[in-house]
Amino acid sequence: MTERASGGLTTPVLLSYSLPALVLALPTIPVYVYLPALYGVELGLGLAATGFILLAARAFDTITDPLVGALSDRFAVQGSRRKPWIAAGAVVAGLGLFKILNPPAIVDGGYLLGWSIVLYAGWTMIAVPYMAWGAELSADYNERTRITSWREGLMLLGIVGAGAVNAAAAQMGWSETDSVGAIAWVAIALGVLVVPLLLWKVPDHNAPTASASMGAQQLHKGVASLIANRPFLRLLSAWFLNGLANGIPAVLFLIYLEHGLGADAAERPVFVLGYFVAAIVAIPLWSALSSRFGKHKVWCWAMVSACAAFAAVPLIPEGGLWAFAVVCVVTGMALGADLVLPPAIQADVVDYDELRSGKARAGLQFALWGMSTKLALAAAVGLALPGLEASGFDPAAPSDDGKWALTVIYALVPIVIKITAIAVVWRFPLTAEKHAVVRRRLGRLRLVRNNLQEAAL
Repeated sequence: MTERASGGLTTPVLLSYSLPALVLALPTIPVYVYLPALYGVELGLGLAATGFILLAARAFDTITDPLVGALSDRFAVQGSRRKPWIAAGAVVAGLGLFKILNPPAIVDGGYLLGWSIVLYAGWTMIAVPYMAWGAELSADYNERTRITSWREGLMLLGIVGAGAVNAAAAQMGWSETDSVGAIAWVAIALGVLVVPLLLWKVPDHNAPTASASMGAQQLHKGVASLIANRPFLRLLSAWFLNGLANGIPAVLFLIYLEHGLGADAAERPVFVLGYFVAAIVAIPLWSALSSRFGKHKVWCWAMVSACAAFAAVPLIPEGGLWAFAVVCVVTGMALGADLVLPPAIQADVVDYDELRSGKARAGLQFALWGMSTKLALAAAVGLALPGLEASGFDPAAPSDDGKWALTVIYALVPIVIKITAIAVVWRFPLTAEKHAVVRRRLGRLRLVRNNLQEAAL
């Protein structure tokens, strides 16, 4: 049995599904936070060059998302749609991860671009089917929040584990290059253990019995149909905007700590660690609140709390580490909501789309979701680093004007973007009550469709 009498997943199945998120998250800090500083400063490629290279890699990477999503919706291998992609993607991502986090002493832009593309391609092959799979594990409005809470909670635990390794490495005098290289080895070793468990224990529901043809025209029609789906487009827009608002401070986090606050190499990893610990601790709170007040409303209030914290950043003087620690706690707690609630809302939108179109397209929808995430991160890197350099900020000799520009880009620009995201999603129409109506109608539609298929046999 994979589900309890109440309709929820059993703990062994839920844990088997969620554990790979921890492994996927281990390299998150090195890739998204340390990578710009590692290649741009320590390895000497330059901030602007590194930003444009990572932007190019992310832009190229988005091409694979809808293809992987649509293929994993349509084609089955021995009755499984999601599992084959995850198995193959784990191998590709492992190779890319090792190369990108263990660079030679002398690198050029081609090395960073090539292995970034390999890593991102492998992550796409895992992430898109993995997210769609999670949406298919339950049809219940609140159980979906439970699934995303477990998955994102373990993902954050992986990030904290990486942060702890970096903090310990800094205390022991390791270079950041050595510490992130060690994290790559740990992630690969754990992946060898948890990916087979996922493939063995978790059921791959609703696999098609026959393969359907798919070409560029069909893929284009599917994407166009989803874009015409207003709840999907609305949620996707808010997700992109909030991802951009989170991505800009993530890119500049270590640079701001060093040059804006004067935190040393041993102190900086502690703030990273505290930020993600706060996110983990807050997940049960957001989950409980969403059950009472609705997912999208609680997400909005979490974004409001992040805006309030960022607004205080310009008031913190250099050396005000304790005050900034409070900002990290509040914004970290908001991150917990950002990670748990929107994917749970998207799972409900998958049901609405199937009722509207008559097609089950979770893979394609989460592929566009993944594209939005990548574009937001790419835009954050491509805007923040060149924008900081264009403002006159010089990490070798930062002026007062340069430090103020760093503070504005780090803290104030994200507030404007988050407020826009809140406006987009505040009156989101798919509440718990309306989702229950969608589920009832979808159940009748599936029954009719199954009866017609049986009659045709």
